Amino acid sequence: MDEVIQVTQWLSSITPRKKAKLFFFTTHADAPSPMVGSNGVDTHEETQLPLATTVALHNFKNIDEFLKKKVNTFSCYNVIENEITKTDYEYLRFYSACKYLDVVPPFLDLERISAIQNKFEMTDEERDYRLLLDSADLMLEKVCDSLKPAGVSQMWTALRKDGNLIRGVKTIDIIGFFVDTNPTGIKECLFFFIVRFLQKADKINRVNTNRLERLIAQCDESSSCEEGKTIDFIIDSLRFYPTELYPFGFCLIMCVIEGRDGAMQEIEKTLEISRHLGMITHTEKNPTKETVELVKKELMQPKYQFYSSFTCWFMSHGDSNSMVLADGETIEREWFLTSFPDISTFQLKPKVFFMVSCRGANKFSLKGDEFEGQSATCDYYDIGSALIRNRMLDITDSVRDISYVQPMMDTLVAYSTILDHLSGRANTHGSIYVDRACVLMSENISRGRSLTEILEHLSQDLHEILQETMDEDRIVYKQACHYDSFFRKTLKLPYTRHPKEDVHSAPQ
Repeated sequence: MDEVIQVTQWLSSITPRKKAKLFFFTTHADAPSPMVGSNGVDTHEETQLPLATTVALHNFKNIDEFLKKKVNTFSCYNVIENEITKTDYEYLRFYSACKYLDVVPPFLDLERISAIQNKFEMTDEERDYRLLLDSADLMLEKVCDSLKPAGVSQMWTALRKDGNLIRGVKTIDIIGFFVDTNPTGIKECLFFFIVRFLQKADKINRVNTNRLERLIAQCDESSSCEEGKTIDFIIDSLRFYPTELYPFGFCLIMCVIEGRDGAMQEIEKTLEISRHLGMITHTEKNPTKETVELVKKELMQPKYQFYSSFTCWFMSHGDSNSMVLADGETIEREWFLTSFPDISTFQLKPKVFFMVSCRGANKFSLKGDEFEGQSATCDYYDIGSALIRNRMLDITDSVRDISYVQPMMDTLVAYSTILDHLSGRANTHGSIYVDRACVLMSENISRGRSLTEILEHLSQDLHEILQETMDEDRIVYKQACHYDSFFRKTLKLPYTRHPKEDVHSAPQ
């Protein structure tokens, strides 16, 4: 069959709503592309124009032409070995969006997708199409689905009132002031236009969504929300880090085994919980300084920008300032914690560090006969209001900026103990902190709990456990853990467990 006919038939089989979503996912805001295309046209303006004309004319002709152009580009694209191009990213995004929306063109060359994935050096687990979807776009799709056409119209009216923001923007004038969003797919086109416009104007990104939240807050709840949704519910959904679908993120486990009883148990527990959470995991046993540097270099590779979060477990001996590596060398804890969050592939994404090591020799000792022989370190322990607001300072958009971000932002560091104190271990099970953390995370999957809620529960749970030193003094003591957070949103655990075999890959 002629390719033109195939493309036409494929487009005619897609509903207007899915066309709008496919266009949105394909024009991903963070895709590596120049601000000005080869024809001298502003790339952002070029991708907003089809949305604007579709809304104004109630006609999907320009979106159809855009999608046709994409398909034609991919059909004659030759995959260049060892060089990752802008088209490589676009091809993967397009395929993953089609797969997600169940509109994969029957004529799409899946062998090219496999060849592109080879260039990114993706493992079998990483070839799951869900990794290639942008979690922030998926979150925004859910927001759109929660709004009625009237709600998006009210957002548009509120945006049009901001003269400083919209002045001189041609696509804004094309749409006009009043919009009929009732025809199928028009609501989605207008909402996605608003999102991409605010992103282009540096008013929102995957973390900073305040400007979008303010538009939604101006909607009338009775006419703007789909059944079962409220304005508060929709706005709250924007205040979580976007970690939709599988995988939940990338997890790095670094564990010194030498001289640490139960270290293999620590690896097994952290590996199991990371897989339950839907993370793709890499383990480094007995890391050295060279290992740390190699891992940092690896995490800068392009494929890691597809991940929505980063988690690191670092388990070793240590003191107040440093951690002991497998070769006896030490690494400064502060250097480790400041260098990893600065990796560009995980910028604006949640980064969590579990630092499991002693930070000194002090201990909160418990004295008295009633505590003798009671500790979890012994082998018998097993896993088991408007008025107020009006009085406040008015912070205008002119003094807000989201372009520059301090590297430690969106990072959380969880310590197994407080400064200058011991981090306890069980004789055969390894770190008690690791054990309890994995148990609590496993128990709270599907309960909608945030990571910080679980860490607070962990702090309470761990501090109830009596531990005993392994030296001849056999001192009974308690351990206190804590965390430092630079989070700007809430990180929730996924609602479902992700079994290892739950993978839908492109053909090899």
